[in-house]
Amino acid sequence: MADLPEVTLRVRMSQNDAHYGGNLVAGAKMMELFGDLATELTIRHDGDEGLLAGYESVEFLAPVYAGDFIEATGRIVKVGNTSRRCEFEARKVAVPRPDVNNSAADSLDEPIIVARAIGTTVVKKDRQRP
Repeated sequence: MADLPEVTLRVRMSQNDAHYGGNLVAGAKMMELFGDLATELTIRHDGDEGLLAGYESVEFLAPVYAGDFIEATGRIVKVGNTSRRCEFEARKVAVPRPDVNNSAADSLDEPIIVARAIGTTVVKKDRQRP
């Protein structure tokens, strides 16, 4: 079997992503990123978007705020006839520094893991294109 794909997205959380007081971003935003990763993984592996069928586990490990830069990575770790088991991780890689000025930011030396998940995506047999 060919190497299994891994994909990465990097996005900045906007003020529109802030859902709670203190500019806190809802965990659902990380789940949205994981869904996008699953879609790209099955496109690369099967030539079809597939369907994210469910999560085996989800962990929210650190808060995410508007202005944070998030790098999310997903990889297929197991391939069945129609199922693909995927692992996802989101890391905070840069943060705003409003205490310095309104456009200051710091790149983090060590990314902070903010969320992890394991999920299964499905691609119908008749839609798989190697």
